[in-house]
Amino acid sequence: MPHSVQQRTCALLSQLARQEGYTESLLDSVRFMRADRQWARTPVLYEPSIIIICQGSKRAFLADKMYRYDAQHYLVLSVPLPFSAETEATSEEPLLGIAIRLDVAMVARLVAQLASSETAITAAPAGIISTPINETLAESTLRLLEALSDPLEAKVLGPARVEEICFRVLIGEQGGAVRAALTYQGHFGRIARALQRIHADWRQPLDVPHLANEAGMSVPRFHLHFKTVTQTSPIQYLKSLRLHQARLMMIRDNLTAAGAAARVGYESDSQFNREFKRMFGRSPAEEAREMKRAFELLPPEQLSGRLQVH
Repeated sequence: MPHSVQQRTCALLSQLARQEGYTESLLDSVRFMRADRQWARTPVLYEPSIIIICQGSKRAFLADKMYRYDAQHYLVLSVPLPFSAETEATSEEPLLGIAIRLDVAMVARLVAQLASSETAITAAPAGIISTPINETLAESTLRLLEALSDPLEAKVLGPARVEEICFRVLIGEQGGAVRAALTYQGHFGRIARALQRIHADWRQPLDVPHLANEAGMSVPRFHLHFKTVTQTSPIQYLKSLRLHQARLMMIRDNLTAAGAAARVGYESDSQFNREFKRMFGRSPAEEAREMKRAFELLPPEQLSGRLQVH
């Protein structure tokens, strides 16, 4: 990210994300990120999104691969993936970033427009990508933040600025792999649709043979391709999803461990506590206390006009 653009972007984000954690923006699809200290490697679950960092850095770990996202690299997830991440930040130089949730309809429209003017996609689809940010995308990000600093501009210009960023990502250095993933091509696409079903029905018992049948695969082939995309099995994926949902309920809704366990489908509190601690390294109560501030979702700033950046 060019230095002058980075400075202006960080100045805006410092005012838009005043407290640690996630802060809602004036657009539903955009959230601001801030961390004032280093966070050790911890399990996370991201929805399909674009993550752009202007200060500090994060590292994502999935199986034996590491993906860095910082002021020079952005992260794209084309499917919801559980992985682990660590954060580098200090109170003097906090991590500042923006997360843009991918809108399926908007992305499909952009991909269709690109397909009409370009050759067929040849890149292999990827569920997670870290790629260098170029000057054009950095400037597009700055323009989005400028729009989100004013309620009227956020309403009128914000959606177009989000679409511009998605367009820049789709034509970027690894845009072919992103487009291939988001158009649900081949086996990757079948697994992506299965993941959509799991996220829609995660409270229900998981019927792997039914998912495999919907994907047009045998159960063994479904397991194989599912692990290729997510690096885990369908049953473990669902377990991870439920545990992440339970953690969010304890953090955001102040549910007890027993209440969260029941809400996500556990019949045994002891089994929930055991599996939660195995995944997060702490008991449910300890994890909720430690992460409540970090994962607090704050409302957007009550802005009467454009923020002043010096």
